[in-house]
Amino acid sequence: MSYWLIKSEPDVWSIEQQKNAGTKGAPWDGVRNYQAAKNLRNMKKGDFCFFYHSNIGKEIVGIVEVIKESFLDKTDKSGRFVAVQVRYKEMLKNSVTLEDIKKNRALSHLSLIKQSRLSVMPIDSKSWKILYKMGNI
Repeated sequence: MSYWLIKSEPDVWSIEQQKNAGTKGAPWDGVRNYQAAKNLRNMKKGDFCFFYHSNIGKEIVGIVEVIKESFLDKTDKSGRFVAVQVRYKEMLKNSVTLEDIKKNRALSHLSLIKQSRLSVMPIDSKSWKILYKMGNI
């Protein structure tokens, strides 16, 4: 199993909307960055993703699970980009802010800090455990 972080602006697609999508989940589409698209292609069914509210809030708010591996993104007219299907898993008890993440030296290597504009990024298992613990204290 691999771990990821995916970003969405909450006024475009929020964790609440993801939860309301139910067991069928929703496509994670609209990604037009080649590195982020490569990350989507590397996701496997059963992988977990932190759901990060970007721009408004700048915080990890919950977890989703990949339920369908990469497929052509229907919102991309060029046919070059992919999407994955994700399903709501759980809300964190406490959101984990970007500010809190930056304060934790053990997380200083994360793409979230180093490549702040990247919308889909891998999270190593050690960092996943730290972030999960931060969100459930």
